[in-house]
Amino acid sequence: MLPKDIFILAIESSCDDTACAVLKNNKVLSNVVAGQKIHELYGGVVPELASRAHQQNIVPVIEVALKNANVSKNQLSAIAFTQGPGLMGSLLVGTSFAKSLAMALEIPLIAVNHMHAHILAHFIDEEGFNKPDFPFLALTISGGHTQIVKVNGFFDLEIIGETTDDAVGEAFDKSAKILGLPYPGGPLVDKFAKEGNPKAFQFTKPKVPNLDFSFSGLKTQILYFIQKNVAKDPDFIEQNKVDICASIQHTIIEILMEKLKMAVSQTGITQIAIGGGVSANSGIRTTLKNAENLYGWKTFIPKFEYTTDNAAMIGIVGYQKYLHDKFEDATVTSKARIEF
Repeated sequence: MLPKDIFILAIESSCDDTACAVLKNNKVLSNVVAGQKIHELYGGVVPELASRAHQQNIVPVIEVALKNANVSKNQLSAIAFTQGPGLMGSLLVGTSFAKSLAMALEIPLIAVNHMHAHILAHFIDEEGFNKPDFPFLALTISGGHTQIVKVNGFFDLEIIGETTDDAVGEAFDKSAKILGLPYPGGPLVDKFAKEGNPKAFQFTKPKVPNLDFSFSGLKTQILYFIQKNVAKDPDFIEQNKVDICASIQHTIIEILMEKLKMAVSQTGITQIAIGGGVSANSGIRTTLKNAENLYGWKTFIPKFEYTTDNAAMIGIVGYQKYLHDKFEDATVTSKARIEF
């Protein structure tokens, strides 16, 4: 028989954020994230530095999460952790700590797929945010993934479209780098795009069959476009920065929306939920919200703090797995690549 209240301590360490959350059933009591500023010096995440920083951050982050939640370690029902996908060195820190803590407390251990967590973040009990009904379509967009997933149940997920090369987050960040913007550049493209004309410059959208995506060609096209115009006018970027960002963002959003409309047509499902770091983009959020009136969809946009890497989303998957006795033993291992 299940206890009345289930307390899940969740650990997320897939990339460069060390995060811990404590959930009471499906409600978040605390959600703590420690970032790593050092990667800004290198224009991207350095795996070795990331794993070292996780080792330094994980104990204090967990202590703060428990303190903020006003929960003692002896009240915990289970430990959930990110098994993958992600950087192997980073994952190993979270996995090792989770296994040790679960063993010491003699409570269940729960492995969580990072992308699964982005999707189920919509089921966190949060005031003002509705939960989708099954089945729904999930657009998962991040620095490493771009997928359309048909979600039939908590553990019944089917990828019906995905990128054949680069992820949408990489398209944003690499475009920002071409423009000379600091890392991480995606949020800066979004910021400048708000002030620009989205139709100032035209970029060709890739022709990819079915529901799959491709962003490598768009990145190359943007690079050649900038090189060509800077050769004519060295001040081209600075004089046109907001319009360039607006045009890039407009093109990427159109690519995503065309595939979503195709997915709705093929499946007949009109409930759409977004997740992943790029779902923090204001242009994507606004466009998806407008789709409710334009196409009659019902759209679900997560609370901002649950879009980027966080442990609350790991905790909600952990809660659902606890309810269904989906536990692991001490032989479980981290996986840089992992399927649903």
